[in-house]
Amino acid sequence: MVKMMREKIKIKKIDYLPARQVTFSKRRRGIFKKAAELSVLCESEVAVVIFSATGKLFDYSSSSFLTRNKVI
Repeated sequence: MVKMMREKIKIKKIDYLPARQVTFSKRRRGIFKKAAELSVLCESEVAVVIFSATGKLFDYSSSSFLTRNKVI
């Protein structure tokens, strides 16, 4: 039986703007999901701050305290 392997992608800038925006959105959601999982699995406080290329702020925190009293 031959095992199918995923090909590794090279990390480089995506030149096509619409594809770059879609990738940013999908990866941002993925990072927030991983942060939430880490918080639950390890009973830890987790905060993530991401700025887009246009300067828009996206944030996630596992604690409502961090959301109410933003440090930024």
